[in-house]
Amino acid sequence: MKELLTKIEPAELVLTDKLININRVAKVMKGGKRLSFSALVVTGDGNGTVGIGLGKANEVPLAINKASAIAKKNLIKVPLAGTTIPYEMKVKFGAAQVLLKPAAPGTGIIAGGSIRAVLEAAGIKDILTKSLGSANRINVAKATMLALGQLKDPKEELARRRGVANETAEKGSSSAEKRSSSAEVEAGGEEVL
Repeated sequence: MKELLTKIEPAELVLTDKLININRVAKVMKGGKRLSFSALVVTGDGNGTVGIGLGKANEVPLAINKASAIAKKNLIKVPLAGTTIPYEMKVKFGAAQVLLKPAAPGTGIIAGGSIRAVLEAAGIKDILTKSLGSANRINVAKATMLALGQLKDPKEELARRRGVANETAEKGSSSAEKRSSSAEVEAGGEEVL
């Protein structure tokens, strides 16, 4: 079930970029090897907004600039519970699997590599994490983003579910009122609107 994420305007936010990984890629051609670079950048405001981008170019600075621009296009809002996340989350992306657990205040970010960079950019201060499976930095960062994107605010979700339950109860009561009023009309009573 894919939900449409609301686009966040990067112009309104004060974003900080952090370079996670630079990879040199060699493509073997007829005349020899052709080198290019890919850069993985995370950007965030430190207050629940974060995005990652992967840029590719023939030179490192161009790859970083592209990655930064892509990260600013792919921003998501993360629901925070104080300085941590609201509940535990386990997500798989490719062969990379990431476990995120809320932690008590003062714990800090117990994470390594690209998970730490993404969580710091999001503004999460206390969290326990474990990278299970692949150690590929790009896939681990994408798995972390996927986990943060799937988090929902428990209060809003509960209100939404109860709102749906209340609407069905109201529909049921209104149909019962219609049945009783139609029975009154058949019995000879007058219906007043």
